[in-house]
Amino acid sequence: MRGKSHIEWTESTWNPVTGCSKVSAGCKNCYAERMAARLQAMGNPRYSDGFAVTLHPDLIDAPKSWKSARLIFVNSMSDLFHEKVPLPFIKKVFATMHACPQHTFQILTKRSARLAELAPQLDWAPNIWMGVSVEDGRVLGRIDDLRKVPAAVRFLSCEPLIDSCGEMDLEGIDWVIVGGESGPGSRPMKIEWVRSIYRQCRAAKAAFFFKQWGGTRKDLTGRELNGRTYDAMPVPKNPEERRLEVAEAS
Repeated sequence: MRGKSHIEWTESTWNPVTGCSKVSAGCKNCYAERMAARLQAMGNPRYSDGFAVTLHPDLIDAPKSWKSARLIFVNSMSDLFHEKVPLPFIKKVFATMHACPQHTFQILTKRSARLAELAPQLDWAPNIWMGVSVEDGRVLGRIDDLRKVPAAVRFLSCEPLIDSCGEMDLEGIDWVIVGGESGPGSRPMKIEWVRSIYRQCRAAKAAFFFKQWGGTRKDLTGRELNGRTYDAMPVPKNPEERRLEVAEAS
Protein backbone atom coordinates (compact mmCIF):
# COMPACT_ATOMS: atom_id res chain seq x y z
CA MET A 1 0.00 0.00 0.00
CA ARG A 2 1.87 3.05 -1.30
CA GLY A 3 0.48 6.55 -1.55
CA LYS A 4 1.71 8.71 -4.43
CA SER A 5 2.28 12.10 -2.88
CA HIS A 6 1.43 15.59 -4.13
CA ILE A 7 3.83 17.04 -1.54
CA GLU A 8 6.48 18.86 -3.54
CA TRP A 9 9.52 17.61 -1.61
CA THR A 10 8.73 13.90 -1.64
CA GLU A 11 7.40 11.20 -3.99
CA SER A 12 5.46 8.70 -1.89
CA THR A 13 3.98 8.32 1.58
CA TRP A 14 4.04 5.39 3.99
CA ASN A 15 1.79 5.43 7.03
CA PRO A 16 2.40 2.57 9.48
CA VAL A 17 0.92 4.98 12.06
CA THR A 18 -2.08 7.27 11.61
CA GLY A 19 -3.55 9.88 13.92
CA CYS A 20 -1.94 12.48 16.14
CA SER A 21 -2.65 15.22 18.70
CA LYS A 22 -1.85 18.92 18.80
CA VAL A 23 1.34 20.13 20.52
CA SER A 24 1.95 23.68 19.24
CA ALA A 25 0.48 26.54 17.21
CA GLY A 26 1.48 24.96 13.91
CA CYS A 27 -1.02 22.16 14.57
CA LYS A 28 -4.09 24.42 14.67
CA ASN A 29 -5.29 23.74 11.11
CA CYS A 30 -3.74 20.28 10.66
CA TYR A 31 -4.27 19.01 7.11
CA ALA A 32 -3.91 15.38 8.24
CA GLU A 33 -6.72 15.80 10.78
CA ARG A 34 -9.02 17.17 8.06
CA MET A 35 -8.08 14.34 5.72
CA ALA A 36 -8.64 11.73 8.42
CA ALA A 37 -12.15 13.08 9.01
CA ARG A 38 -12.92 12.75 5.30
CA LEU A 39 -11.54 9.23 5.14
CA GLN A 40 -13.52 8.22 8.21
CA ALA A 41 -16.71 9.60 6.62
CA MET A 42 -15.92 7.57 3.49
CA GLY A 43 -15.72 4.39 5.57
CA ASN A 44 -11.96 3.82 5.31
CA PRO A 45 -11.29 1.16 7.98
CA ARG A 46 -7.88 2.60 8.88
CA TYR A 47 -9.63 5.73 10.13
CA SER A 48 -12.52 4.10 11.98
CA ASP A 49 -11.26 5.90 15.11
CA GLY A 50 -10.83 9.17 13.25
CA PHE A 51 -7.59 10.92 14.15
CA ALA A 52 -6.79 8.83 17.22
CA VAL A 53 -3.24 7.44 17.16
CA THR A 54 -3.48 4.01 15.51
CA LEU A 55 -0.71 1.52 14.76
CA HIS A 56 -0.88 -0.50 11.53
CA PRO A 57 1.51 -3.47 11.98
CA ASP A 58 0.41 -4.94 8.64
CA LEU A 59 2.00 -1.98 6.85
CA ILE A 60 5.42 -2.25 8.51
CA ASP A 61 6.95 -4.29 5.69
CA ALA A 62 5.21 -2.54 2.79
CA PRO A 63 8.26 -0.65 1.39
CA LYS A 64 10.14 -3.94 0.98
CA SER A 65 7.93 -4.73 -2.02
CA TRP A 66 8.50 -1.34 -3.71
CA LYS A 67 11.40 -2.02 -6.04
CA SER A 68 11.93 1.34 -7.76
CA ALA A 69 13.89 3.87 -5.74
CA ARG A 70 11.87 6.76 -4.36
CA LEU A 71 11.69 9.44 -1.69
CA ILE A 72 9.22 8.29 0.97
CA PHE A 73 7.64 10.57 3.59
CA VAL A 74 7.14 8.41 6.69
CA ASN A 75 3.85 8.98 8.52
CA SER A 76 2.44 11.90 6.59
CA MET A 77 -0.73 11.25 8.61
CA SER A 78 0.90 11.04 12.04
CA ASP A 79 4.09 11.61 14.05
CA LEU A 80 6.38 8.60 14.48
CA PHE A 81 7.65 10.04 17.78
CA HIS A 82 4.22 10.58 19.30
CA GLU A 83 4.20 9.44 22.92
CA LYS A 84 1.58 6.79 22.09
CA VAL A 85 3.87 5.05 19.59
CA PRO A 86 5.91 2.47 21.56
CA LEU A 87 9.67 2.26 21.07
CA PRO A 88 9.50 -1.39 19.85
CA PHE A 89 7.16 -0.29 17.06
CA ILE A 90 9.45 2.61 16.12
CA LYS A 91 12.37 0.15 15.98
CA LYS A 92 10.39 -2.05 13.57
CA VAL A 93 9.82 0.95 11.30
CA PHE A 94 13.56 1.69 11.41
CA ALA A 95 14.37 -1.95 10.66
CA THR A 96 12.28 -1.77 7.49
CA MET A 97 14.00 1.44 6.42
CA HIS A 98 17.38 -0.17 7.04
CA ALA A 99 16.32 -3.16 4.92
CA CYS A 100 15.32 -0.93 1.97
CA PRO A 101 18.51 0.90 0.86
CA GLN A 102 16.93 1.57 -2.55
CA HIS A 103 14.63 4.14 -0.94
CA THR A 104 15.23 7.38 0.94
CA PHE A 105 12.97 7.86 3.98
CA GLN A 106 12.01 11.29 5.29
CA ILE A 107 10.72 11.50 8.87
CA LEU A 108 9.28 14.68 10.35
CA THR A 109 8.34 15.31 13.99
CA LYS A 110 7.21 18.07 16.31
CA ARG A 111 8.14 15.92 19.31
CA SER A 112 11.84 16.67 19.18
CA ALA A 113 12.49 15.96 22.87
CA ARG A 114 11.36 12.35 22.47
CA LEU A 115 13.31 12.10 19.22
CA ALA A 116 16.50 13.19 21.00
CA GLU A 117 15.82 10.80 23.87
CA LEU A 118 15.28 7.76 21.63
CA ALA A 119 17.83 8.55 18.90
CA PRO A 120 20.71 6.61 20.54
CA GLN A 121 18.56 3.46 20.53
CA LEU A 122 17.75 3.62 16.81
CA ASP A 123 19.66 2.41 13.75
CA TRP A 124 20.37 5.52 11.64
CA ALA A 125 21.00 4.06 8.20
CA PRO A 126 22.37 6.38 5.47
CA ASN A 127 18.95 6.48 3.73
CA ILE A 128 17.07 7.90 6.75
CA TRP A 129 16.56 11.67 6.82
CA MET A 130 15.26 13.28 10.01
CA GLY A 131 13.46 16.60 10.31
CA VAL A 132 11.61 18.76 12.82
CA SER A 133 8.81 21.26 12.28
CA VAL A 134 9.67 24.87 13.10
CA GLU A 135 6.63 27.08 12.52
CA ASP A 136 7.79 30.16 14.44
CA GLY A 137 10.41 31.45 16.86
CA ARG A 138 8.79 29.83 19.88
CA VAL A 139 9.91 26.33 18.90
CA LEU A 140 13.55 26.89 17.94
CA GLY A 141 14.56 24.44 20.66
CA ARG A 142 13.52 21.67 18.29
CA ILE A 143 16.56 22.50 16.17
CA ASP A 144 18.87 21.92 19.14
CA ASP A 145 17.23 18.54 19.71
CA LEU A 146 17.66 17.63 16.05
CA ARG A 147 21.40 18.29 16.26
CA LYS A 148 21.61 15.41 18.74
CA VAL A 149 20.47 12.98 16.04
CA PRO A 150 23.10 11.29 13.81
CA ALA A 151 20.93 11.29 10.69
CA ALA A 152 22.61 11.55 7.27
CA VAL A 153 20.33 14.51 6.55
CA ARG A 154 18.89 16.81 9.19
CA PHE A 155 16.16 19.09 7.93
CA LEU A 156 13.65 21.70 9.05
CA SER A 157 10.10 22.08 7.85
CA CYS A 158 9.14 25.72 8.40
CA GLU A 159 5.58 24.97 7.39
CA PRO A 160 3.12 26.30 8.12
CA LEU A 161 5.31 29.35 8.70
CA ILE A 162 2.98 31.43 10.91
CA ASP A 163 5.44 34.00 12.30
CA SER A 164 9.04 35.06 12.07
CA CYS A 165 11.61 32.49 13.17
CA GLY A 166 14.12 35.24 13.90
CA GLU A 167 17.76 34.22 13.84
CA MET A 168 18.15 30.44 13.76
CA ASP A 169 21.23 28.38 14.52
CA LEU A 170 21.55 26.27 11.37
CA GLU A 171 24.83 24.61 12.25
CA GLY A 172 24.57 20.95 11.28
CA ILE A 173 21.30 21.49 9.40
CA ASP A 174 21.37 20.34 5.77
CA TRP A 175 18.00 21.35 4.34
CA VAL A 176 15.21 23.83 5.10
CA ILE A 177 11.71 23.62 3.63
CA VAL A 178 9.52 26.73 3.86
CA GLY A 179 5.81 26.94 3.13
CA GLY A 180 2.68 28.90 3.97
CA GLU A 181 -0.43 27.36 5.49
CA SER A 182 -3.15 26.25 3.06
CA GLY A 183 -6.80 25.32 3.29
CA PRO A 184 -9.70 26.66 5.37
CA GLY A 185 -8.72 29.26 7.97
CA SER A 186 -5.13 29.44 6.71
CA ARG A 187 -2.95 32.04 8.40
CA PRO A 188 -0.96 34.43 6.15
CA MET A 189 2.79 34.19 5.66
CA LYS A 190 4.86 37.36 5.23
CA ILE A 191 7.51 37.54 2.54
CA GLU A 192 10.07 39.03 4.94
CA TRP A 193 9.88 35.87 7.09
CA VAL A 194 10.68 33.74 4.04
CA ARG A 195 13.48 35.98 2.80
CA SER A 196 15.09 35.95 6.25
CA ILE A 197 15.20 32.14 6.25
CA TYR A 198 16.53 32.12 2.70
CA ARG A 199 19.38 34.47 3.67
CA GLN A 200 20.22 32.36 6.69
CA CYS A 201 20.29 29.19 4.58
CA ARG A 202 22.70 30.79 2.13
CA ALA A 203 24.97 31.86 4.97
CA ALA A 204 24.90 28.39 6.54
CA LYS A 205 25.16 26.56 3.18
CA ALA A 206 21.90 24.72 3.89
CA ALA A 207 19.75 23.72 0.90
CA PHE A 208 16.61 25.88 0.59
CA PHE A 209 13.28 24.54 -0.70
CA PHE A 210 10.30 26.88 -1.07
CA LYS A 211 7.16 24.74 -1.10
CA GLN A 212 4.26 27.19 -1.42
CA TRP A 213 2.69 30.50 -0.45
CA GLY A 214 -0.43 28.67 0.71
CA GLY A 215 -3.78 30.33 1.33
CA THR A 216 -7.27 29.05 0.66
CA ARG A 217 -6.31 28.41 -2.99
CA LYS A 218 -2.65 27.45 -3.01
CA ASP A 219 -2.96 26.57 -6.69
CA LEU A 220 -3.48 30.29 -7.35
CA THR A 221 -0.79 31.68 -5.04
CA GLY A 222 1.85 29.30 -6.41
CA ARG A 223 5.37 28.69 -5.15
CA GLU A 224 7.58 31.33 -6.75
CA LEU A 225 9.83 33.52 -4.61
CA ASN A 226 11.83 36.38 -6.14
CA GLY A 227 10.43 35.41 -9.54
CA ARG A 228 11.66 31.82 -9.46
CA THR A 229 11.19 28.47 -7.73
CA TYR A 230 13.61 27.06 -5.17
CA ASP A 231 13.89 23.27 -5.21
CA ALA A 232 17.30 22.58 -3.69
CA MET A 233 17.79 19.13 -2.18
CA PRO A 234 20.34 18.22 0.51
CA VAL A 235 23.56 16.28 0.16
CA PRO A 236 23.56 13.41 2.71
CA LYS A 237 26.44 13.26 5.17
CA ASN A 238 28.31 10.18 6.33
CA PRO A 239 26.34 8.78 9.30
CA GLU A 240 29.56 7.84 11.09
CA GLU A 241 30.74 11.46 10.88
CA ARG A 242 27.38 12.52 12.24
CA ARG A 243 27.72 10.12 15.15
CA LEU A 244 31.11 11.63 15.96
CA GLU A 245 29.57 15.12 15.80
CA VAL A 246 26.89 14.13 18.29
CA ALA A 247 29.42 12.45 20.58
CA GLU A 248 31.70 15.50 20.58
CA ALA A 249 28.80 17.86 21.29
CA SER A 250 27.44 15.82 24.20
